[in-house]
Amino acid sequence: MNLPSALEITQTIITVSELNSNVKTVLENNFPLLWVNGEISNLKRYPSGHWYFSLKDADAQVRCVMFRHKNQYLDWQPRDGTQVEVLALVTLYEARGDYQLNVETVRRAGLGTLYEAFERLKKQLDRDGLFDPDRKKKLPAFPRQIGIITSPATAALHDVITTLKRRLPSLPIVIYPTPVQGRDAAINIASAIVAASARHECDVLILCRGGGSIEDLWAFNEETVARAIAACTVPVISGIGHETDFTIADFVADRRAPTPTAAAEISSPEITELKQRLSRQHQKLHHAITRKLENSMQKIDLLTHRHTHPGERIQNQLSHLQHLQERLIASITYHIDKRFWVTRSYYQRILSSRPNLTPVAEQQKRIAEQLSQTCLRKIEIMATKLQHRQEQLIQLNPQSILNRGYSITYSSEGKIVSKANQVSAGDKIQVKFAQGHVNANVTKTCNNSNKTKKTNPRSDNY
Repeated sequence: MNLPSALEITQTIITVSELNSNVKTVLENNFPLLWVNGEISNLKRYPSGHWYFSLKDADAQVRCVMFRHKNQYLDWQPRDGTQVEVLALVTLYEARGDYQLNVETVRRAGLGTLYEAFERLKKQLDRDGLFDPDRKKKLPAFPRQIGIITSPATAALHDVITTLKRRLPSLPIVIYPTPVQGRDAAINIASAIVAASARHECDVLILCRGGGSIEDLWAFNEETVARAIAACTVPVISGIGHETDFTIADFVADRRAPTPTAAAEISSPEITELKQRLSRQHQKLHHAITRKLENSMQKIDLLTHRHTHPGERIQNQLSHLQHLQERLIASITYHIDKRFWVTRSYYQRILSSRPNLTPVAEQQKRIAEQLSQTCLRKIEIMATKLQHRQEQLIQLNPQSILNRGYSITYSSEGKIVSKANQVSAGDKIQVKFAQGHVNANVTKTCNNSNKTKKTNPRSDNY
């Protein structure tokens, strides 16, 4: 599939259906039929006979579908958890945009010694570089002669010759007969390839045979055949068995075809298609030449029209420059005038909205003077009150009372004694003076009567 150019990417808009169709084409054209190993899970058998399941390993999974006309030939029934190998085509289910595998056949993983030998030889040849895409030779677009390596008794030879004659009747064909099944088939096939390569009389070789079991096709899984294909100087197309059959020769060949008939189609151009291509090329060439002539004639007319006297061209350019100068001056004048009137409008708006600050300043000055006088009066009042409170505090100070000759009497518990009934005879009291104090014992009390209360203060060395 040809990818769009950068210009097409920016200009072409496609629908989702077209996008999915293109992705499907890319997947199917770039991924041939291949074997995939994994575990079956979520197997569902629909009434239509189609099977839908997932094939997974430890790290990933892929959706799979196997249609009824393909699964009906299986002689065993897979179950969830079964390790299998599926031969499938990578594709896309366009309706949902889901990438999936269309399964052609299923086999249990690790079937017998033949498969083990097949895988062992495949890995060895892969390490040796026989499967390297860079080693494969390009097929000629127009071969002058085609060689066919197969048994003359096979139906595959008849299919290949019929297809070649139908597609390009004039194309010469050379047959290299060899057995394609049996004990010595691999040696004979390798010898035929070597002979065709040495004679070099063909531009492409078709190695083919009909379908069969793995045992029937085993000659094409032999190392001698694989190395003969790799050493061949002529491009080799393998068309062995059916579409689901894969052999070592398919991996080594320069091109693998699903069937012998498909190999014939790949190797030769189709005469009708060639005629159509030649016709299209002829039409393109005719249109290109016609457009070239028309463009040349139009260019000549344009040059003839532009051919004027140099003086006239200079005068025209001077007139054009003068016109541009006048337009430039007019544009500058217009913008200057516009800016002037805008500025004037702003100035008028500023003048109309500017306040008269003189009355405001005088009012603020009066308010400041009033505030200053009010603060001074407030301070004087507060100072007078403060002085009065100080005098009151001095008068209420107990020390001042004591200085006038009074004393304070305390009980033994440290409480002030203001009444005689607060103490009894024998109690200890403390009398505090302006300076110092004395401790005394109460000998007699008198409560609110004319009797005199006598105390016998006794100094305790104070």
